Amino acid sequence: MRSGAGWPARVEKGIRKEALLAPGDGVVVAVSGGPDSVGLLHLLFGLSARYEWRLIVAHVNHGFRAEESEREAELVARHAARLGLALHTVRLDMPSVLAAGGENPQAAARERRYAFLLDVARRTGARRIATAHHADDQAETVLMRILRGTGLSGLAGIPLRRTISDGVELIRPLLRIYKSEIEAYCEAEGLEYCTDSSNLQAKYTRNQVRLELMPYLKRYNDKLPEALVRLAETAGSEDSFLEEQTRLLYEANIGRRDGAYVWSARWFAGVHIALQRRLIKLILSYLAADRNSMDFLHIESVRLAILSEEPVNFRREVVQDIMLAREYDRIAVHTMVLPPRAYVHELGEGLQSFTIPETGVRIELQRLEGEDPVAGEAATYTAIFDAEELFLPLIVRSRLPGDRMQPLGLNGTKKVKDMFIDAKVPPSLRERIPLITDARGNIIWVPGVRTSAMGAVTASTRSRLRLRLVMPN
Repeated sequence: MRSGAGWPARVEKGIRKEALLAPGDGVVVAVSGGPDSVGLLHLLFGLSARYEWRLIVAHVNHGFRAEESEREAELVARHAARLGLALHTVRLDMPSVLAAGGENPQAAARERRYAFLLDVARRTGARRIATAHHADDQAETVLMRILRGTGLSGLAGIPLRRTISDGVELIRPLLRIYKSEIEAYCEAEGLEYCTDSSNLQAKYTRNQVRLELMPYLKRYNDKLPEALVRLAETAGSEDSFLEEQTRLLYEANIGRRDGAYVWSARWFAGVHIALQRRLIKLILSYLAADRNSMDFLHIESVRLAILSEEPVNFRREVVQDIMLAREYDRIAVHTMVLPPRAYVHELGEGLQSFTIPETGVRIELQRLEGEDPVAGEAATYTAIFDAEELFLPLIVRSRLPGDRMQPLGLNGTKKVKDMFIDAKVPPSLRERIPLITDARGNIIWVPGVRTSAMGAVTASTRSRLRLRLVMPN
């Protein structure tokens, strides 16, 4: 229910009730310069003295809208300075990134934005990242998912909180507040904000839903946003309950044998159909990072195969690189690709190409002289280093337990395993990706994932070494 000027008190109450922030917490506030994030920043600042919160302002300039983006960055800087808060900014050249890789613009920008926010949180020791998603965003999200087709988890919409890394949680304090309330607050408080012109263009699906579909549907129910928000609340609580029941069933009945998830077909047949589907989805999520492997049709095909009476023994690929096997009452689900045996090979000076005999993966090496990098260097399986800063010869080897690397742009080291997980590399692919190290054993490249800070190209680099990985067909 909308209640005008009283919403800041509702937000404070919600923060306490949901324990979104604890006294003394450090919180990175994502501020775009729009009314929602400006309102969030000033609301949290007004409460920060009482709760001893340490606020850090973070702003991302995606480079999509040139002068408009610059004005937003300047506005955010003024707000941070006026409040005496630390400001962290990053400028991304998203048009160039998209031109090189053909990624979805909104998804690519979101991925890099959250990576930056997480990096700021880690560098400042903040435990929370606060974004200004509001109730209208929630209503639009639920409606979009209904249009695509979704289950209970999808109807739950945007979560109030989500853990995005060890010790760092994303929170959305305004999720039950409507945009009109936030804008009224900004006007009443005299808070300057920018209007994103791209939000007024029916170019993206979300904008079409906001500008065209939602107004049309409100002719039939003028309280439609409120109804969709209530639906998300109801679906979210019920989804949470079913997830907990699924977890309990999993822990009590699903075993691990030689890398496979195993259970009894007879037991599975007695489980409620809703929990059958959730168990399959959970297991597939452990084996496949590709979200398309977990849609309803894939999950249902696996469920029906498990429940089929004939044949009692079979082995089939149910999702790409994932096998389902049945031996009488025993069900097993596992990845199809077996990990190769361990290997270590030296990439000698002057070598231009090397094929790893154990996997068929080819490494191409090329020296580049001059100041300008060549086209294509931003490709996923290509990396460029300062040749004079590397300890040669380079080594290509298989992954080992506990491997760590210092990724470019981050302080400290990170487990290669965690990097694979963060990049959503399917488990079946992880063992096929080699690691490149320098002569001292320092990992400098995890192809398709990250490069190391060691040997990074700078303005003074004179000689580059380009590495390219080619996967076998």
